[in-house]
Amino acid sequence: MKICIVGAGAIGGWFGAFLASRLGEDLVLSVLARGATLAALRAQGLRMETGAERLTVRPQRLSADPAELGQQDLIILAVKGPSLAAVAPAVKAMMGPETRVLVAMNGVPWWFFEGLGGELEGTHLDSVDPGGAVAALIPAEQVIGCVVHASCATPEPGLVRHVMGMGLIIGAPAGGRPEPVVRLAELLGRAGFKVGVSERIQRDIWYKLWGNMTTNPMSALTGATCDRILDDELVRGLMTRIMLEAAEIGARMGCAIDQTPEQRHAITRSLGAFKTSMLQDLEAGRPLEYGALIGAAREIGQKLGMETPFTDALLGLVRLMAQSRGLNPAA
Repeated sequence: MKICIVGAGAIGGWFGAFLASRLGEDLVLSVLARGATLAALRAQGLRMETGAERLTVRPQRLSADPAELGQQDLIILAVKGPSLAAVAPAVKAMMGPETRVLVAMNGVPWWFFEGLGGELEGTHLDSVDPGGAVAALIPAEQVIGCVVHASCATPEPGLVRHVMGMGLIIGAPAGGRPEPVVRLAELLGRAGFKVGVSERIQRDIWYKLWGNMTTNPMSALTGATCDRILDDELVRGLMTRIMLEAAEIGARMGCAIDQTPEQRHAITRSLGAFKTSMLQDLEAGRPLEYGALIGAAREIGQKLGMETPFTDALLGLVRLMAQSRGLNPAA
């Protein structure tokens, strides 16, 4: 099976390291990368630290040019939101009619309303895919959605530090349990991932967003780990109000949440002191992916005619902070 990683950072590298080390000759692993990441992979291979284990795998093919990698059976798309439009043409160049694209990204994806049904069926979100360029290149019919329940970091290019978690939830935008999704779940399970198949993946995406649409920007704004954020009653109260707005949006579009914000806070607090991906990006000087997290929630609320004052305020704060630091100033 020909598998290509697009976005060999923390999550993409985590996928690649486990797939290559556990499945070996069952696949041909390619990585589309550039710059320091490509140089590190060529010189040292893809390295991962997971507990006491140290893995080094060498993808069979490495290139910054999708034409050199050729048509793939599976593309694992694990870039950050600000990079999506730039890599979409490369993804398209490696797709054939049977290729599946596993979208392992934070936030609301461009295909979210393709197959969801309800009053927003087919809705386009400019906060996620300005002008619909990505949707035109990567059709929802060839997408497999993915929710990642794992914490990873990249201390340096080509090195992944796996902190905790092996959970994946995958599913097709149109719902059900189509054969390509079931086959992929089996493959990922053999590589050591704990995989669940969702018959309505949008609900799982919205549930994860419900938690990290607040913790991510709050950590970037404050520089604090999640335990400190949740231990501050004023900050936690603001997060609760934003989550109540998002829960109402979810209920309107068929992605109802059956927890209270305090129940979700307790789950997050039990994970201890950890840095969110947005705080890691801020510290590394990388663009911040607030569009698909907070911007999408606000845009959906607007399309439903709902007021979201607390969400709006958080979006404005993190957007201005990113712009003032030169981290995604055009978003």
